Parts: sequence; C-alpha cells; structure tokens
Amino acid sequence: MKTQKISVSKLEDVAISIKLKLAMVWTSLMFLIIYLDYFHLYMPGKIADILKGRVFVFDITQGFLLVALALIATPALMIFLSVALPAKINRWINIITAAVNIPCILFNLAGEAWLHMVTGAVIQVILLSLIIFYAWKWPRT
Repeated sequence: MKTQKISVSKLEDVAISIKLKLAMVWTSLMFLIIYLDYFHLYMPGKIADILKGRVFVFDITQGFLLVALALIATPALMIFLSVALPAKINRWINIITAAVNIPCILFNLAGEAWLHMVTGAVIQVILLSLIIFYAWKWPRT
C-alpha cells in the first residue's frame, strides 16, 4: 500500500506593531460612529426634529455643532496620532482618550435607545476597552 505524503504549510502570522493595532481599532470605531449617526436618521421623526433645529433635547447651534465636531474629531485624530506619537505619550493619550470617550458613547443612549443604538454602543465600548488594553499592555524593550 502506498501512502501519500501531504505537505502542510503553516500560515505566516505577521507581527503587527502596537501603533498600527491602535490605529486600526480607532478606524473601526470611526466607521461605527459614522454609520450609527447615519442610521439614526432613519428613525421616525429624527429628520423632522433636525429640520426644526433640535437634536434630542439640544438646539442645533454653532456651539452644539462645535462640540459635536470635537467629539468626532478626537477619535478621527487618534487614528493618526496612534501612529505618529512617541510610545510613552502615545500610550497615555490612547488610554485617556478612550476612557473619556466611553461615557460620551453611553450618554448617546439617553432617551430613546433603539436596539441598533444599544448594540452599536456595546461594540464601541468593547473597541474603546480594547484600545485601553492594548495601550496598557504596550510592549517594553
């Protein structure tokens, strides 16, 4: 009886730098934030409220939009900063920024929270926790 030798090759598992991992998690978070904001427009009455100049209990003013921009600009900038900053500063900026973003994400559930919003918030908190974990466990030389 003839046996056939099967060659099994291992898949290469390339090590990814912590900076790149952090940037990828921030990018995932940004996509999720953008899509959840977009899906929010499909909820009944939301566009009508926006046309009336209201979001939740807030009037849409320059100040409101400036705060909204700051909340979105922070994770967007973290994509770049996670790669560009030196390790020591990078580690702490990631930990602090992710920790500050968790209550902001949870605040968005105030009022009328639909299942897609709750699910999105859970995923966002998981991603932010992953950022904190990766930054906390930053490899040392």
